[in-house]
Amino acid sequence: MQMIASLTIFVIVMALVMSEKVNRTIAALVGASLILVLKIMTFSEALNYIDFNTLGVLVGMMIIVGIVKNTGIFEYLAIFASKKVKGDPWKIILSLSAITAVISGILDNVTTVLLIVPMTFVITDTLELDPIPFLIPEIISSNLGGTATLIGDPPNIMIGSAAGLGFVNFIANLGPIVVIIFAVTFFILYFLFHKQLVISEEKKQEILHFNEKKSIKNSSLLKKSLFVLGLVILGFFFHEQLGYPSALVALSGAALLLLLSGENVDEVFLNIEWPTLFFFGGLFVLVGSLEKVGVINELATVIVHATKNNLLLTGIIIVWFSALASSMLDNIPFVATLIPLIKAMGTHGMHIMPLWWAVSLGACLGGNGTLIGASANVIVAGLAEKHGYKLTFSRYLKYGFPLMIVSIILSTIYLIVFYLI
Repeated sequence: MQMIASLTIFVIVMALVMSEKVNRTIAALVGASLILVLKIMTFSEALNYIDFNTLGVLVGMMIIVGIVKNTGIFEYLAIFASKKVKGDPWKIILSLSAITAVISGILDNVTTVLLIVPMTFVITDTLELDPIPFLIPEIISSNLGGTATLIGDPPNIMIGSAAGLGFVNFIANLGPIVVIIFAVTFFILYFLFHKQLVISEEKKQEILHFNEKKSIKNSSLLKKSLFVLGLVILGFFFHEQLGYPSALVALSGAALLLLLSGENVDEVFLNIEWPTLFFFGGLFVLVGSLEKVGVINELATVIVHATKNNLLLTGIIIVWFSALASSMLDNIPFVATLIPLIKAMGTHGMHIMPLWWAVSLGACLGGNGTLIGASANVIVAGLAEKHGYKLTFSRYLKYGFPLMIVSIILSTIYLIVFYLI
């Protein structure tokens, strides 16, 4: 009876999240509350299923990003890169996309696009060009960059916490394929967009007259922010050797930056994405209930029997299923469901380490498939509409979905060669 109740609540909550008729945070919290009210699990059991390490990393990085963005460093980088390529539109796309990918790996992709996209509009308005050929590569780059590191995309934070994987593990195992996918993607994008990027020499010169130094609003805060950010990145690199959880690194960095910056704490905390954090909390309880009543173990048993414990077949199924599902669904609840499933496969004798990389590649890269595949995609579309340009679902799909398929083909080859055989 409890198994049916738990599964029913989970399915209803996921349906509400997918339909977007009910706010996803409200849906998750109501579902988690029902799990407790129906006594499917106790309150103390629910707390044990919440991954506080994931929540801690998110809170710490949200605080750091909220302070760093006040310095103007992101606008500086965008103008500096555009001037370095002498106003050439394709090279601007490439440089802004590279910046987006790198920053998305260090911070998170949603924050990155919120900072890079407004600067992109300044450049495209000056060049009198349609911004969509700039925005689509930036969306793709944000999700690519987030795939390569522990903290770039929420699914990776969740996977790292569940599997005991650190910052170095992600860069070493996923960094190489992300670089390859980036290169192949932009080779294809060049042929798709370069004919739309013809401008006069006069327009190029206007870009060269931008003064990037004016973007820096607070040089003192910038120095302090870069110092703390550097310490945090070092902390992520060595947290395993030091025996510290990644949440401690992020929260310690946030506390230090709050101390050094002198920023108004109330304002900084207002910028934390509390709905996202509570969504995670409710989701952990919902998935925990499935694990407690045995649904996850049953699924694991079915998959292991269906694949006959074949790691190669299981890995390929997971990376493609994750990608196709994540292109249409929010990858956070999807990954939250897969994590205990993969752990359960391990108890059935399967070597599961390669499967973590398959989930990460599938879920993170799958977000490039459609306009609703990742939060960054939706945010960029909203910013474009406010600026008077419509990035429609179908227009994005024409570019994003084929490029996502290419990235998953490359990921599959990579996984087979290095992990699955």
